[in-house]
Amino acid sequence: MAKLKLDKISADPPREAEKEAYKEKTKALQKAIDEWQNKLYAEHKHALLIVFQGMDASGKDGAVRSVFSEVNPQGISVHSFKVPTEEETDHDFLWRIHKQTPGKGMIKIFNRSHYEDVLVTRVHKLINDKTAKERMKAINDFENLLTANNTHILKFYLHITPEEQSERLAERMEIKRKMWKYNPGDAIEAKSWKEYRKYYEDCFEHCNEVPWMIVPSNKNWYKEYVVAKAVHDLLKKINPKYPSLEKE
Repeated sequence: MAKLKLDKISADPPREAEKEAYKEKTKALQKAIDEWQNKLYAEHKHALLIVFQGMDASGKDGAVRSVFSEVNPQGISVHSFKVPTEEETDHDFLWRIHKQTPGKGMIKIFNRSHYEDVLVTRVHKLINDKTAKERMKAINDFENLLTANNTHILKFYLHITPEEQSERLAERMEIKRKMWKYNPGDAIEAKSWKEYRKYYEDCFEHCNEVPWMIVPSNKNWYKEYVVAKAVHDLLKKINPKYPSLEKE
């Protein structure tokens, strides 16, 4: 695909979008997702992997909490990839990822994912461009392997502006219910905004065999609607069905 430039894409909802109307749409989608997920689980033929990426404070946790609020916990799980452990670094970079992919009937959410291994590692100069390109090819092969095994993949980049990020990070020091998210390292990482954007854009260009969705995320209510609609539409396209009793 052509080189995508995030600074050319608005992080705000369309001007005509009305907050309350979109919140009502999201509620309806949440209920529909629950029914589709129940069918997915019962049919046990397909799986759904949902990848959330974005800058710190882009709203990944909030998207997970909102969009899947109606879903039966038995059929969904979330994994967040942190700094690799010693055991994980003794293997190839996708070893720890593959172990977390969803089985048939399940929805799995990656809150940060295998893409951290071609983002953070490049910003902090832990790998060079040659290694990054090799890893991105491996990621394409990995995602194609999952797809061939009836694992459907949605990849969301939650797009916010630097100004919005600054406000949200400040809230983590001021609002009690958000203080648990505070991490002094976030402010340090925020200084590398341009570098992160550069490497994200490289991912969009070279890891797009499973396409990315760029989600305007300055307003949580619009972000949640866009994600919920994409999840709903994919489940509807998969069209899982409840199994029937076999005739004796």
